Amino acid sequence: MTGTARYSVALAFGLIFFAASHAATRQLSIAPSLTNELIRTTDPHHLILYDPAGRQGKLLVWLPGTGGKPDRGPQQIYQTALEQGYRVIGLSYVDEPAVAQVCVGQRNKDEPGCAEKFRQKRAFGDNVTALIDDQPQDAIVSRLSKLLQHLVTTDNEGQWGKYLTGTRLRWESIVLAGQSQGGGMAAFIAKRERVARVIIFSGGWDMDAQGQIAGWYRMPSATPPELWYATYHVEEKQAKTMEEIYRALGLPPENVKPLDLPVHGNTAHGEGIHNPAYKAWWVKALGQGLD
Repeated sequence: MTGTARYSVALAFGLIFFAASHAATRQLSIAPSLTNELIRTTDPHHLILYDPAGRQGKLLVWLPGTGGKPDRGPQQIYQTALEQGYRVIGLSYVDEPAVAQVCVGQRNKDEPGCAEKFRQKRAFGDNVTALIDDQPQDAIVSRLSKLLQHLVTTDNEGQWGKYLTGTRLRWESIVLAGQSQGGGMAAFIAKRERVARVIIFSGGWDMDAQGQIAGWYRMPSATPPELWYATYHVEEKQAKTMEEIYRALGLPPENVKPLDLPVHGNTAHGEGIHNPAYKAWWVKALGQGLD
């Protein structure tokens, strides 16, 4: 099936009843290569969800963890975001290998600042390291910008221009959220761009050559600390490290949620995004999506 045909199918079946909601939600599934002909690898579809009859709120951009796919993302969080007045994009990006698979051991000693360079290349497309083969067009920021430009021209009803100034992202209307590697990417971008909010679910544990948390966590942040939210489960192997990272990021203690209910799913690492018992915290972290 061609890219155009895939998009037409998505539009044809776009108006659906999403999850258990009674509000009609438009769902689009768009291949990244359809938004930028330079994209040649990692082409799982972006997922777009919004209520065409509702007011246009902020945009929640979800960044999956390693090996994650937007359409298999946290459906209940997507639904909660829609209920809070958001539009939702589950962004497809190059998520393998992960930072924790590359910037370890001798590599950290051979390449100081390995984790920061890795994330800078994957998030912004800057060619600051040869440790990963990511191309500029595959960077998270580039993919998001190209997707929104594509939506502007193909989904007029969506009025997607609100999230762009020309071809540049209007970060003040965008909330970044993600789990594991995706949470770390959300944090890294929020350090450099002032986003509306950032929500980290068990978001990575970058280390340096001395076995300490990576230096970039302590760098000044463009996004004020009161707009950061983070969670992890106390039974995760890296729980203490994530607790230290969230302190280093300067998050207010009331914005950090250590999860401690019995593990509902397969692993403690996914509890924050899959256990509906934590919905009240999701609502708190998301806040109101309507301006």
